Amino acid sequence: MAKFTVLFGVDTETDVGSFTPFYESIPVGVPILLDIFDEKGVGATFYFTGECAKMNPDIAKLVNQRGYEVGGHSLYHETVGDELFPIPGVKPLLPHEVEPRLKIATEWIEEAAGVRPTSFRCPRLWGSTAVVNALENLGYTSDATYPMYFYRERFAPYYPSREDWTKEGDSTVLEIPNFADMVMESKDGDLQRDRDQWPEFRTKGAKFVADKVANYLEFAKGKGIENPVIAFYIHPWEFVPCKESYHFGESTVLPDEFIIRNTGEVAIKELRDLIDLLKDMGAEFKAARDIVKDYQK
Repeated sequence: MAKFTVLFGVDTETDVGSFTPFYESIPVGVPILLDIFDEKGVGATFYFTGECAKMNPDIAKLVNQRGYEVGGHSLYHETVGDELFPIPGVKPLLPHEVEPRLKIATEWIEEAAGVRPTSFRCPRLWGSTAVVNALENLGYTSDATYPMYFYRERFAPYYPSREDWTKEGDSTVLEIPNFADMVMESKDGDLQRDRDQWPEFRTKGAKFVADKVANYLEFAKGKGIENPVIAFYIHPWEFVPCKESYHFGESTVLPDEFIIRNTGEVAIKELRDLIDLLKDMGAEFKAARDIVKDYQK
């Protein structure tokens, strides 16, 4: 049986794909995930935005007290890295803004959780060289951002260059690529977002994703990658039933159907099933901080 590592990263953005201003799912969804991970014996990293931690300090503390890793996920779920496609009303931070914003986010998370984060993930997997360099300056040791579906060059954790984060170099921040289907034929042009695994665990089912993992393990074997790392990202709001529309201020958000499909009980069941299937395949589940130990120079 092949051995491989699985990282479940929980991104604590605002509800429904960060297209609302609400954190209503955090007090409900995070405990659900903690209970699942406890039940299954799974290590995981919870990536908190600074705002989420500040508004939900009891939850941030709970994650740490239950033995799970508290990581960082920007200040307000803003675009801190290079924009891959435009989102109306969302502008990327300028490079010189990145480190000051991440510094504030780090301080808010540490104050709320009682522990300083050393693992990070950029919102929407939109990273950059400026982000990696800022993380190094702030004492972070990992960044689980690299979108394998888009860059399609790095398929295993690596230490990036300080001049180009997509290349290997001498940074002290371990870059952990996010798992994508590198075997399928994409129908999404240059972006190739259909290679990404999210949110297929609940929209297509645990078995569908487990088969994708099996295909990827064969792909990694062909690349000579020993003990592949499969990095997933999920969100607390997925484990709470989502509505078809959300009104606030002077607007109403109508999420695309795939965003809200099978949220709540189906997502809970499929995550449990996915964990069991991955265990049967030989998976070892680790938080990002533990993966760093495996790759320390």
